[in-house]
Amino acid sequence: MTEKGFRIASEVNKEGWEKAQFPILCETCLGDNPYVRMQKEDYGVECKICVRPFTIFRWKAGTQGRYKATVVCQSCAKVKNVCQTCLFDLEYGLPVQVRDKYLEELGANKVALPHSRVGRDYQLQNAQADKDGEDLPYGKVGAHPMLQRLARMTPYYKRNEARICTFYVKGACNRGQDCPFKHELPQGGELANQKLRDRFHGENDPLAAKIMRRAEEDLTLMPPEDKSITTLYLGGLPAGTIPGTKEKEIRNQFYVFGEIRSIRMAPKQSCAFVTFVKREVAEQAAKNTHKILKINGNKVHVTWGRPQVKKEQEAANAMASGSAAPAQDTYRPYYPSMDPSAQGNAPLQGERPDERSIPK
Repeated sequence: MTEKGFRIASEVNKEGWEKAQFPILCETCLGDNPYVRMQKEDYGVECKICVRPFTIFRWKAGTQGRYKATVVCQSCAKVKNVCQTCLFDLEYGLPVQVRDKYLEELGANKVALPHSRVGRDYQLQNAQADKDGEDLPYGKVGAHPMLQRLARMTPYYKRNEARICTFYVKGACNRGQDCPFKHELPQGGELANQKLRDRFHGENDPLAAKIMRRAEEDLTLMPPEDKSITTLYLGGLPAGTIPGTKEKEIRNQFYVFGEIRSIRMAPKQSCAFVTFVKREVAEQAAKNTHKILKINGNKVHVTWGRPQVKKEQEAANAMASGSAAPAQDTYRPYYPSMDPSAQGNAPLQGERPDERSIPK
């Protein structure tokens, strides 16, 4: 036998083609139906990121959902710790760009795949050899408070609804009620142009930019235009067992920002009012405690207080304009039988019984 007769036949998987038994999915993409029937095809389609054939899975996402399928291989999904279908983070349910931004603030390195095919294949081969994921930063750094607040822990099945019918948009759909797609016009805006590769790499993702912009707006408490207001309102205070305990804890939380003029407690309403001497100190305290302040492990709502003078002025203006009803001198009868309203008769205007005739 010649030398060529001993040659080992090359396998179909020599380039790292993936063959899996079950996909890596989030709870939202699986749908609300616990009995999911999946279709599986080995090497059925190439990955949208690494362009290598992998095992594709297809299923119906819930009773009212559309058919969904995996779009990236498991190697790419494990490198980014994302779902194979929606490409959202498996731990927080957020886009990759949002997660990586706040993880970098904790000192974690961003995992980036090279754009060249050779470098990408080399990094994925190293990731497959590292089965324990020791080189990946996920789950090894502390939880960022912003990630905990933005995390989507509950499934959002509305994301599985059918796509918009393109024939209906063109005015050429003749299926009517039998059409499996939605008959409505698409809405434009910043979310109209979303790209799969940008979602995976965490770059130029319009949805991530929208989430981070809303998060910054929620954390920003705009100060009132009236510069005389130096009071902060604290709502949702926990019930204290010892009198004066809550006031002491509030003072410990706010004295670091500057001089406090007074702290007024309202135990029945579970709230308090903290008044500072200077307006700059009050603005700094509101900026650093809004949506963050916790007392005894309970989250406390912080906002600006309303001036009491303004409320009194509004009441005086209402009395002057006549919109407020004047106080009336109500007549209280001595016997129940003397009450005309009890018999269904209203007293005549200007008529009033003589109290001297009432026996004593």
